[in-house]
Amino acid sequence: MSNLVVIGFDDEHQAFELRATLAKLQKEYLIEMEDVVVVTKDDKGKVKLHQAVNLTAAGAMGGTFWGMLIGMIFLNPLAGAAIGAGAGALSGKLRDIGISDDFMKELGETFQPGTSALFVLVRKATPDKVLEGLKGFKGKVLKTSLTKDKEEELREVLEQA
Repeated sequence: MSNLVVIGFDDEHQAFELRATLAKLQKEYLIEMEDVVVVTKDDKGKVKLHQAVNLTAAGAMGGTFWGMLIGMIFLNPLAGAAIGAGAGALSGKLRDIGISDDFMKELGETFQPGTSALFVLVRKATPDKVLEGLKGFKGKVLKTSLTKDKEEELREVLEQA
């Protein structure tokens, strides 16, 4: 079972820094993230999702490969690649994995302009070592599906910065 954690920040940059730190912790096998997204609200009030994986680009790449392969069978690999890239990009854009984009946009609308939040869907973690890695980040826990004890530990670490 995965746990959702949403941490809010007073600027637009700290969420990106925390995402980079969590990616480093994931490379060290201390945390396994299913999805991680930075949501920002600019000074004009526009909410933007910054996905870690660009599904549109990934879909286009896969579609190009399969389209070219099928196109070779019908002796027109360039047309196959073009059609495959378009179909793959469209399917990637329409696909939503992990945290619901609608949920993130809805919560992002409640932010103050010029702020951000990090949405993380955690599959597994070594809590004590992950919390140690989070020291120095000053944020506010907005939502979690953690137990009360674990949520309180996370709040304490983020408030001590």
